[in-house]
Amino acid sequence: MREDVQVLFKNRRPGETLFLDGYRAAGGYQALKKALTRMTPEEVVEEVKAAGLRGRGGSGFPTGQKWSFIPRGKPGIKYLVCNGDEMEPGTYKDRQLLLADPHQLIEGLLIAAYALQTEVAYIFLRYAYEDCARRVERALAEARQAGFLGDNILGSGFSCEVRLHRSAGRYILGEETALLNGLEGRRPNPRAKPPFPVNEGLFGRPTVINNVETLANVPHIIGGGAAWYRGLALTEDGAGTKIVGLSGHLEKTRCVELPLGVPLGEIIEHHGGGVWRGRRFKACLPGGASTAFLTREHLSVPMDFDALTAARSRLGTACITVFDDRTCMLAATLNLTRFFARESCGWCTPCRDGLAMVVWLLEKIEGGTANQDDIHMLQDQARNISGQTMTGAMSGPMRKDYVFKVGARAFCPLADGAMAPVEALLRLFRDEVEEHVKKGRCPF
Repeated sequence: MREDVQVLFKNRRPGETLFLDGYRAAGGYQALKKALTRMTPEEVVEEVKAAGLRGRGGSGFPTGQKWSFIPRGKPGIKYLVCNGDEMEPGTYKDRQLLLADPHQLIEGLLIAAYALQTEVAYIFLRYAYEDCARRVERALAEARQAGFLGDNILGSGFSCEVRLHRSAGRYILGEETALLNGLEGRRPNPRAKPPFPVNEGLFGRPTVINNVETLANVPHIIGGGAAWYRGLALTEDGAGTKIVGLSGHLEKTRCVELPLGVPLGEIIEHHGGGVWRGRRFKACLPGGASTAFLTREHLSVPMDFDALTAARSRLGTACITVFDDRTCMLAATLNLTRFFARESCGWCTPCRDGLAMVVWLLEKIEGGTANQDDIHMLQDQARNISGQTMTGAMSGPMRKDYVFKVGARAFCPLADGAMAPVEALLRLFRDEVEEHVKKGRCPF
């Protein structure tokens, strides 16, 4: 068991929310005071870089590096947006953070705003998280009353206002450029990149977008230092801890905070209580619905960014969904693909029409009316929708640093992520798919 190191959940108590008095008693807002009174904005950025913090929303992009892209000295307003539109099936970690400790996010947001020299920040929150919204609103009012928010924070000369925005509620709103369109009151279709949000984001101004869990880490990095933070991880390249969500066929479904790098099997067995009802482990999604399945042969893989990439999956949100040995993996994949097809914004053909085609093929195979040609067509569709992943880069001096990954044919990563379970189904459970066709029915 490795729950002895609690950073983000150190103030978490069952059924309770820690508001200002409790947060300050636990050392809250000391990191903000340190940043504003003893560090320059550039030093804060460098400390976060040195800590090795990577985005906790799914992409895993280095946070300090993203902050360093914001143009310094450019006149006019800049924005910071906290992405709290958590809607991927199996993922609920940000909600746990907001319910337990909303001031932790606000402090992280204010330190980030200081580092970026932005005076306006938004918290973009999933529409269904009304319980979180009420707690954040109270915490914002408390922080403003105590002088941690608003004009001339702690007499430092730095001012910042934080506004809470309840989203309209679609999965695509979690994509950063769709989020920006939604925040501007537009239809939430993704935007073409470049320009990237750090150059032209909200209302055409430079904007940084970070996830809730990512920002919640920031006060601890400033307070404890980069070396301490890096030392929390169990892997050489890892840094910090990770909120891991457990769901599916487990004895215990819950959120736990663990060092990055704990083996997948240890998390499932010890923290999830093992597979339910005495059954055997068959597979899991390691990081939300848009990550590729892993099987028993992967149980020793460390839950960390690079290790999971090497295993042909992703850390994603680190919210693990487990499937027992009685699960039809084709039916599970069909369920996931229906979700992604329903949530597609319809902006590009591979996503709008391709996901519908994949659902139709999976339904046909699951229903026992498919033939071998349908399996070949499914494979072809999966390959073409996700395409050859490519790398791109920003123009100018930042070009070599800002490498990104998107589907080659789709407009945004939604379709690429949707195909991850389908590709893994055909790679890891091809025999099950073939058996559906041979028997003319679901074998489970």
